[in-house]
Amino acid sequence: MLWCQGCPWRCGYCHNGHLLDPAGPGLLTWDAVLAFLVRRRGLLDAVVFSGGEPTAQTALAAALAAVRALGFKVGLHSAGPYPDRLAALIPLLDWVGLDIKALPEDYPLVTGVPGSGAGAWRSLDLLRAAGIELEVRTTPLPGLDDPAYLKRLMQRLAAVGVRRYVLQQCRPVDLLDPSLRARIRPLPARPAGASAFDQFELRTG
Repeated sequence: MLWCQGCPWRCGYCHNGHLLDPAGPGLLTWDAVLAFLVRRRGLLDAVVFSGGEPTAQTALAAALAAVRALGFKVGLHSAGPYPDRLAALIPLLDWVGLDIKALPEDYPLVTGVPGSGAGAWRSLDLLRAAGIELEVRTTPLPGLDDPAYLKRLMQRLAAVGVRRYVLQQCRPVDLLDPSLRARIRPLPARPAGASAFDQFELRTG
């Protein structure tokens, strides 16, 4: 897993706040990353770019191409804030884990950014149309995690063709907004709407 810096959103439950600033000090240079991967050829099968938000990095396409050239499969974790950038990356990707945080109209409650839901759901449409291997995940924001809301969200995702879906428990550690900690509640093991997917998984760890 390669962790990339920078993100245009400020989700209150984010536990990677140290990665949000694109100008923050990095731990490794890109040359050091490539040198490590060269040594791991034959031992690793794939490299996943995560973050932060990897598509915030203007050099991401070149990085994906360089990793593919070393013989690795390439995966991406993204929340889909930049659908046009994501569309250009699809030919370089083998797998995508896409975070869909809420129904489109509720995204500003999560991200703090007006209109952010339109880009994320457009990214979902692009990935579905491309036929790339796709896992859609939701970590519900406290307040948008009641059973009725989750059912509506899952029904909408199933209606647009999502087949593999993961519901993730919000973790009460290192939250960007610590006040959310007291509002986190356990998610149901098998929420209403889960049967609409070919594959459903609840992640609590």
